[in-house]
This record gives sequence, structure tokens and C-alpha cells, in this order.
Amino acid sequence: MTGRGTPAADAALHALAGARPVPFWLDDPARRPAAAPALVGEESCDLLVVGAGYSGLWTALLAKERDPDRDVVVIEARETGWAASGRNGGFCAASLTHGLANGVARWPDEIAVLEKLGRANLDAIEQAVHRYALDCDFERTGEIDVATEPHQIAELRETAAEAERLGLGGMTFLDQEAVRAEVDSPAFLAGLRDRDGVALLNPARLAWGLRRACLDAGVRLYEHTPAEALAGDGGRMAVRTPYGRVRARRVALGTNAFPSLVRRVRPYVVPVYDYALMTEPLTAAQLAAIGWRGRQGLSDSANHFHYFRRTADDRILWGGYDVLYHFGSRIHPDLDQRPETFATLARHFFTCFPQLEGVRFTHRWGGVIDTCSRFAPFFGTAHGGRVAYAAGYTGLGVGATRFGAEVMLDLLDGVESERTALEMVRTKPLPFPPEPVRWAGIGLTQWSLARADARGGHRNLWLRALDRLGLGFDS
Repeated sequence: MTGRGTPAADAALHALAGARPVPFWLDDPARRPAAAPALVGEESCDLLVVGAGYSGLWTALLAKERDPDRDVVVIEARETGWAASGRNGGFCAASLTHGLANGVARWPDEIAVLEKLGRANLDAIEQAVHRYALDCDFERTGEIDVATEPHQIAELRETAAEAERLGLGGMTFLDQEAVRAEVDSPAFLAGLRDRDGVALLNPARLAWGLRRACLDAGVRLYEHTPAEALAGDGGRMAVRTPYGRVRARRVALGTNAFPSLVRRVRPYVVPVYDYALMTEPLTAAQLAAIGWRGRQGLSDSANHFHYFRRTADDRILWGGYDVLYHFGSRIHPDLDQRPETFATLARHFFTCFPQLEGVRFTHRWGGVIDTCSRFAPFFGTAHGGRVAYAAGYTGLGVGATRFGAEVMLDLLDGVESERTALEMVRTKPLPFPPEPVRWAGIGLTQWSLARADARGGHRNLWLRALDRLGLGFDS
């Protein structure tokens, strides 16, 4: 990639000048709902949901769909969708396993079931968009994974062959001519198209739409109400907040990257920072210059990968590459902005699309997401089955959180289902070690992944050891 101080690097920095340091999706005062009041005093309910991101909102809404008479309360530390749910790339994937290859590697005996359930989950999200009139620019566009290095071509062919072996329709290998006919970048060598297993949407407006649907269903929402402690209270659970307390028969935790109220869950999750840019709206001539006639999402196939997509108003979102962990699992608003990462992303954007020289970026942002050692969500209960949790989505939570909500409700309701029978649901990933080993191990893994990208995909001894242990790190 182009280094600092070169004309290309200077052009990338010029393109960033004036970009607003806020998530594009949340920069929408006309549609952002007014904040709900904070909880003051005592409250009681059948089901308390902690967190008003996708995990919590889907859980609350599905709980009311299952039993309209169930009394449901949601508490949120800030405002609905302010964190990962409101600032992600808007890729809503059917995959529950962070891609087919990861699913085959970890759950080979049930991958067919996982793929079936994942497709059904995406279908159910699409149905909910229509049923509740969720104004979130939902489009079942599909996605293309592109190879930008020669060794990645074989990997895409292998995934296409695996999909065919499993009888999964809609996945097609594209050679260089075919992929550049879809989107024309000199960096693209091949592609793997998933025709309908991914939808694109506006993430903040999905969260706000789910919020409205929950309120319409009778859910009570308290914002600016962080959960400070969880404890048993006779036959019920109690969650303490700054100015009150909620007593509930059951509790569902949708806190994801933030420290779990169930302390034993914390070693399984690490918070990492992901970053993105948004361009100004492209003209018809600019879109024609890159041949991007469809609306499919794209991502490249490196370990440190980029994800990119068109928006409803023909901007390009460009995100990914850097994924940063901070010592002690530190989370702080100051980490949401990282100029060196934005400069890197801008340079990479113009390397991918030199035809777009002169395009400006209007927004730059970052924020924390959760990951776990198997890159796919895990589930469990605590306090004698009265508390359920789901976490570890590793960037694919736009779609998979609805599935996670179904699992949490099955567990809390004592329902034996096809979901709860899954090995994926019944087992945990390996926990991350304590500090300072955690920080050193993640740093070494990140260095090794970058080195593998630069050396034709060759995985060094450290990565091969992690592969054998089923422990790793991804973005």
C-alpha cells in the first residue's frame, strides 16, 4: 500500500478533510427518536432485557410475539442503538457462524442445520421488516467476497465447492473477468457471490424501528439507565441502576462487548475497535467508472479485510482492516477516533478504486464490537436458569442477534428446540487468558495475521498452534 508523504497519501488525507467524526447512520436528527426517560424508583416485570441494541430489542419483541401478556422491560445505559447496532456496516448475513468456512471447521456435523437455521433467520428478519414497517432500507442484495491476492483465489474456489457439497444454492465462483463485470477494481482477481444470503440495510434505522415496534407491543423502555449489579432476590432477580432497581422473574443480557453482569462470562469476550469511512454521494458518472451497477455488498478475503457497500443515496461505506484491542479490555470514547486508521483506510480506498480520485469522505467513525475465540456467538444461563446471555458475534450481529434472541428466550422459557439442541449452543468457546498474557497473545496474533496476508496466506507456527487449539482472533 502507499506510504506516508507520497502524492497518493496526500490525496487520501485531503479526501478526509472535513469528515465529521460521528457515525454516518446516527447523524440523522430528523429520524432519531427522542430519548425515553431514565428509571427512577422501583420497577417489576416478567422479563427484564438489559441493553437496547439488536440483541435486546429482538429479545423484547420476540418475547411479546410469543406471549403478548408477558410484561417486558428494557433498560439501556445510553440511547437505543448508540453502540455497535447503530454504527456497523449494515451487512445483515444469514450466516450464524461467521462464514461457511468457520462453521465447517468448528461444527462439521451440524453445518447443514446451522445454514438452514441461518437462512430461516434472515427470512424472518425480512418478514419482520415488512410486518412492522421498519423503514431501514432493507435490500436482499447478496454479497461478493473478492480475492485481492493470488492465494485467495483457491480459498474462494474451496468455499464454493464446499457450498455445493452441502447443497447450498446461490453461491457462485467468479473469475477475474466475471467479478470485474460486477464491480470494476484493478485489485479484484476473483470473487465468490452469495446471491441472497446477505441483505444490506441502514443499521441505526433498524434499531430505531425495532424500538418503535417494541413500544407498540407494550414493552416499557428506560434509557440512560445503566445496569450496575445483578443479584438474586428471593425467587426473582434484581438489577440495580443508578436511581432505582428492577425486579424480574427472568433476565436477558444483551450487553455484548461491554462487561457482562455475569462475571464468569467476561473471560470469553474481548472488546475490539473497528473503524469506517463514508463517502459523499457518488454521481452517476462515478458509479459508471467503477461499474457498480448492482447493490451487492463486498468484502475482500484478507485476514485484515475491508467491507464496503453502497448506501441508498449512493455513497460508499468503506470499513474494516484495523481491528484493535487495548490492554485491560479498555473501552473509552476517546478510542472511537483514530486518525492513523482513517488515513490507512482512505489510502486503501483509492488503491481499490483509483477511478474515484477526488471523491471526499463526509464521515469517519469507530467503536467497540465484541469477539470471542470461535468468532461466532455463544450462549448460556446463570442463576438457576433465570438469567440468559448471548455474546461473541464478532461483527456479524446484525442478523445473528435475532437468532441469539430466540435462543435466550428458549433457554429462559425452558423450551427444548432445534436451536437449543445445537452443539454451537450447548458449548462455549475457549476463554481468553488474563492480562498481560491476553494483550501479548492478541498482539502476536494480529502481527501474525498481517504477516500471513503479506506472505501469500502462509500461517506461521503461532497461528497453526491456535488453529489446533480452536483459539484465535479475527475482525
